[in-house]
Amino acid sequence: MPTAVTAIAAAPSDHARDHFSSEFAYETDCWDVHDGLSRGPDFVLLDVRGPALFAAGHVPGAINLPHGKITRSKLEQWPQETLFVTYCAGPHCNGAARGALRIAQLDRPVKIMAGGITGWLDEGFALAHGPETA
Repeated sequence: MPTAVTAIAAAPSDHARDHFSSEFAYETDCWDVHDGLSRGPDFVLLDVRGPALFAAGHVPGAINLPHGKITRSKLEQWPQETLFVTYCAGPHCNGAARGALRIAQLDRPVKIMAGGITGWLDEGFALAHGPETA
């Protein structure tokens, strides 16, 4: 009797390769964001949570722009080709996806930082505090 793991067959390798390689076009991880920030970022990191949560602790170098306030006019301060990376509280929160969707609807490049604040802290990285906003 198969387990829940094996009851549905795995995708063929070529399908799995296409699926997993495409994920990198949509998301990055906390370690890569941390490394990118330390090198002088070639992206804009957006914390899409509300101002109070941002002030309580955010990724150093992030800009607070709640997902509901992402507009074309807010993004115009950056060149059209600027890559935006969104994050929120963590894997239990869909704010990063909401923000990424709004940015994509404005025809701007975007990725999500997988793990959000939870992932950042799990990696052992420190948070900054204060009310910096976009």
